[in-house]
Order: sequence, then C-alpha cells, then structure tokens
Amino acid sequence: MRLPCGLSGGTGPTRCYDGEVTGTAKLAWAAGLRTVFLDRDGILNEKMPDHRYVTRWEEFRVLPGVPEAVRRLNEAGLRVVVVSNQRGIAKGLYTTADLEAMHAQFQRLLGREGARIDGFFICPHEENECNCRKPLTGLFEQAVARFPEITAATSVIIGDSASDVEFGRRLGMKTILVDARDSAAQVAELADLRFGSLAEAVNAILAARGAGS
Repeated sequence: MRLPCGLSGGTGPTRCYDGEVTGTAKLAWAAGLRTVFLDRDGILNEKMPDHRYVTRWEEFRVLPGVPEAVRRLNEAGLRVVVVSNQRGIAKGLYTTADLEAMHAQFQRLLGREGARIDGFFICPHEENECNCRKPLTGLFEQAVARFPEITAATSVIIGDSASDVEFGRRLGMKTILVDARDSAAQVAELADLRFGSLAEAVNAILAARGAGS
C-alpha cells in the first residue's frame, strides 16, 4: 500500500512517493524548463480553512522553506510566476489594492532572502464570470502578454488543487501537485509528479537540471 507523503509506516519521516522514484525519465523535461508557475495559497503561504480568505498581510503566513526555494529557482535562471484565484475580491472581503499591498510585503520579505517573484497574475472574479479563473487559461495568456517568451512546453505549474493540475493539462504544460487537504487520489494520478512541499519539488527540478547539463 502506498503511504501518504511524509509517512513511512512508523519508521520516521520520508520523502513523498514521487520524490523516491523521480529519476531522469520523469524529470527529463526539466532541462528545457524556463518558467515555473506557482499557485499561491497552499504553496507559498498557509491556506485558510474552507470558505475563509487571506485578507491582510498579518494573515499571510509564509510556508517554511519558501524563500529559499524561490531564490534557488531565481539563481537557476528560471522565471517564477504566481497564478492565483482570489475570489475574496469578488466577495468584497478585500480589494485589489489590499492584495497588491500583501504581495508587495511578500516581495520585500523575499528580497531580504535574495529572492523574487517575477509576476503575479490574479483572477478576482466569481465562478463563471471570466476566462481567467483556474482551471481556465486566461492567467497564462496574461503572463504571455507580459513575457512573450513564455511557452507551455517550457513551463511547469506547481499547485495543490485539482484546478491547478487541470490548468496545466489544458495548456499542455507539466504539472506538479503538492499535497494538501483537497488533493484527492484521482487528482494525484493526473499530475505528472507529486511532492510534499514546494521545497521538495524545487530540489527535484534543480537536481534533474544539474544531471542533464
């Protein structure tokens, strides 16, 4: 029986299942990688309980290892782009200005660690109101408008939900699922790879790039 990420049947912590078996075959595409798309909540910061939203900086709790992981992607010459559904704006719980202020604070925190996000692309809409709410692909199109050199073939999406995986699959980009409470087994099967955290995913990507260089 396959154990969940982080468990080893009582013998102490271990890496995620895919982290154990990701050889060069599973990560051969990493050599041509140019852009890393990241979901926000659950990948960069702690996700709120269901039906709650991060509405101000004081609620924006950066997950362990995130600044270093982003810095390592930067140092490897990879573009790092955030794509995030933020329906709380449509619900009137916070404004676009509030969100931009949170992201500015996050960038300052990253900057102190020598890291940066190259772009934030946000869907502020309710469901069925736009073409940019993941898993729809409008946020990718917005990113390409700012960075025309982005292609799906040289990109990966790292997220923690079905919408992130489907977003990547619709575009034909590689997909990495980071374990979260809503990561159903069938979603994990659809993702190309599965890890326990952003840091683990970055470790594997960069190790594969080094092996292929």
